[in-house]
Amino acid sequence: MKCLVSGATGFIGRHLCQQLAARGGAITALSRSGGTLDDGTVTQALDLATTELEPQLLRGVSVVFHLAGVAHQRADASAYERLNHRATLRLARLAAAQGVQCFVFLSSVKAMGPALGPQRRAETDCTAPVDAYGLSKWQAECDLRREFAGGPMSIVILRPALVYGPRARGNLQLLARGVRWGMPRPPGEGSRSMIALQDLVALMCDVAQHPPTGVKTWIVCDDDGYSTRYLYDLLRTADGRGRGLAWLPRWAWRLAANLLDQLGGRSGEATFDKLFGTELYDNSAVSMAMNWHPVGRLPETAAELLAGA
Repeated sequence: MKCLVSGATGFIGRHLCQQLAARGGAITALSRSGGTLDDGTVTQALDLATTELEPQLLRGVSVVFHLAGVAHQRADASAYERLNHRATLRLARLAAAQGVQCFVFLSSVKAMGPALGPQRRAETDCTAPVDAYGLSKWQAECDLRREFAGGPMSIVILRPALVYGPRARGNLQLLARGVRWGMPRPPGEGSRSMIALQDLVALMCDVAQHPPTGVKTWIVCDDDGYSTRYLYDLLRTADGRGRGLAWLPRWAWRLAANLLDQLGGRSGEATFDKLFGTELYDNSAVSMAMNWHPVGRLPETAAELLAGA
């Protein structure tokens, strides 16, 4: 089986390429800067936002994994639109024209918009996205469903919750740094779904080996919910410390979060809601369709999260 992976040097892409190779797959690895994978393989440099893939790179490819994208960072709305939306559609069209059997698009639960309540959300429980990142992923999903429904190429849209694992970045890395710097114990509010990197990659490899027919959209998460306080306590324990002191009152956390939003010009979900909101998802659709069951456990990864802080 031959696969093409865009975004191959990213947090998820590196591990996916490693696992595909371990399963005997041949890989064409792409990255924007032409970086090197963990085994020394040099990826092909290609900025999909500005340059179209050469058709010959898809010759003999069975599965395309499209992971490249502008992630959770401050960027112009046009940057999200170019790469997360337009480039996704161009690559899918090219893959279909070259006879690729399966196109896997790594979307996000952020494409579903904000939650309206504490209940677990299924794939159809969507609201309007509130930021450029979520909107660009949602628009790409809609175009894929509209254009390739009924076509011969399998389309698999995966919406992972927050992914944890070695070298995780973003909010998990910031929390790990906060623990190292003596951050006070957070309030015990909120709960969010997450997914282990190893479980997400295992599912992607299973999809490559057994592509479903038609267009499928699946949430990818484990069965648990995690609060910021739980994560904090876990990281403190992994760092060999006792339980931290909750000396900062709730109103001060909200004030500090609001100041961060104002100073950073943040739009979309507020920092306080990210820390203490509830955002839970239901993985039953993909579990039943692919006989996939997550096995990763966050406590086993806590030390690795701290190592990268």
